[in-house]
Amino acid sequence: MASKRYSKYFPIIFLLADLLALNLSIALANVLKFDILFFSQNEYDLLFLTINVLWIGVFFGSKLHEINRENRLLDHLNSALSALVVNLAIMFALWFVTKPYHYSREHLFYVYFFFSMLCVIWRSIWHYSIRYYRSKGFNARNVIIIGKSRVGDDLVNLFEVDKGIGYKFLGYFDKKKDEDVIGDLEDVQEFALANEVDIIFCYLPKLNEQQAMDLINFAENNLIQVKIISQFSSLGLGNMVIQSYGSVPTINLTALPLDKKLNKVVKRSFDLVFSLFITICLLSWLLPIVALLIKLESKGPVFFKQERNGLNNQKFLIWKFRTMYVHDDRRVVQAKKGDSRITKFGALLRKTSIDELPQFFNVITGDMSVVGPRPHAVQHNEEFRKKIDRFIQRHAVKPGITGLAQAKGFRGETATLSDIQGRVKLDRFYVKNWSLLLDFKIIVLTAISMIRSNENAY
Repeated sequence: MASKRYSKYFPIIFLLADLLALNLSIALANVLKFDILFFSQNEYDLLFLTINVLWIGVFFGSKLHEINRENRLLDHLNSALSALVVNLAIMFALWFVTKPYHYSREHLFYVYFFFSMLCVIWRSIWHYSIRYYRSKGFNARNVIIIGKSRVGDDLVNLFEVDKGIGYKFLGYFDKKKDEDVIGDLEDVQEFALANEVDIIFCYLPKLNEQQAMDLINFAENNLIQVKIISQFSSLGLGNMVIQSYGSVPTINLTALPLDKKLNKVVKRSFDLVFSLFITICLLSWLLPIVALLIKLESKGPVFFKQERNGLNNQKFLIWKFRTMYVHDDRRVVQAKKGDSRITKFGALLRKTSIDELPQFFNVITGDMSVVGPRPHAVQHNEEFRKKIDRFIQRHAVKPGITGLAQAKGFRGETATLSDIQGRVKLDRFYVKNWSLLLDFKIIVLTAISMIRSNENAY
């Protein structure tokens, strides 16, 4: 396994590849914007240096140098794109601070557009190349498992089916005899040294405390990793996280991706960058036009504001363009097809989803996110909560302008219980499986849905 030693060079290879992609992106942006490949004695030289230094800091701060062979391609890409969003948010802040230099927004857009594309492309190529290399038996890790169990069998099956992760299973160690059991617990140390074992997986119920401590001491003295397979593995929970209370480790069975501080920073950074972009480039000129047309057609305010339930079920005021005639109905009634309360211009705003655009102000103030479960009126929220199990889990994250349910076609009126159940199922999937890549996918699907004009948008 001589090829193992080269794994230590992966972090520096990744950083150099990223910097190469970044500077190639800068060169392409220079050509497109200024028709020149490189500057000489120009204030942009400082910008280029800043971008490179900033990426090095973000690279290590986001732990992009920690390469796990177990990760899927989506995991790699999500980590890279998350780092890009943080990097871009910092650059936006620096751009406002350094306005006297008059750096071009268009130029920065080109830089980060090309950099994002090149990062996705080269990381995808690397991912599939290294998996192919490992599937041929190179750069493999020798593995044994202490304790025969069903979850251990599942692990072995994964190693055999997914050879790209590069784990070579050598056998079980257990008291009971089996065709896969190659020895007892007393045989582990001798076997591990003779066969250059890299990782020992332990099924906890098979070891007492002293045996576990002896095994850990042996592993640490021989640079062998020890990983625990617990009884909780059989629950099939994908969100388990180990948390420490003083010296006492505990397993959180209901942890969510957005419980992590880094993920919160990434999502908030993306929300701010995206919302400010929409506000500056679209709402700055569209809002006055829409406001004028709303006022010309009917009396009343330009904006419709209503209480909704947000993060942790706390109430906030959601903003929309007003699409209905002003009425005194105190009971919240969902809009229906052909609803007489909707103005002619309001129907157009609803059909095109332009009425939702003021919610980017809610995103900027922190009440909402660009992507997340759509918030319901407070009255409807209370009704649905009583009828649908774990409905409240939607409020473990901020509500969104669009969400997975809307991207999948669940828009408009929730006429039946099955309608809202379908939305809640998708919302709960989003809450448990959030990633920046999933947010990007939902935004793209939402844009496609708006272009195709969903028949439920009324």
